[in-house]
Amino acid sequence: MDVANEMLDDAVRSLRESGVRMTPQRHAILEYLTTGHTHPTADDIYRALEHRFPNMSVATVYNNLRVFREKGIVEEMNYGDASSRFDFVTTRHYHMICEGCGKIVDFNYPVLDDVETVAAHLTGFKVDRHRLEVYGTCPECQSKVQ
Repeated sequence: MDVANEMLDDAVRSLRESGVRMTPQRHAILEYLTTGHTHPTADDIYRALEHRFPNMSVATVYNNLRVFREKGIVEEMNYGDASSRFDFVTTRHYHMICEGCGKIVDFNYPVLDDVETVAAHLTGFKVDRHRLEVYGTCPECQSKVQ
């Protein structure tokens, strides 16, 4: 079994254990999130799945993403614009964001885990969480410019 299928099975099991009924639409949305690794918007997911579920609405996608967020299956990422993006990987990691096409790539840098301790010590704050975004140009956009 590959990693995406394991993640999908774990998510389905977790949702069922918390009392969430698995509908075909929910399963398809989860499957899209676990195989895509693209940090999609709800509209992206809707467009990708509408051919399989012609009666599904964008509201259905949003409602399912809200359930997934509340159950800790996805993380909602807001960047100040109108569209949230959704990240299936909820373990601590950071994001590299292309300013050309908006692509988001996960990366891990364990040294930054200490930033919360340092910030709390220096400011007296009780730190709840942190997030890091690094902006640049992805290889695909770089090749378009050259």
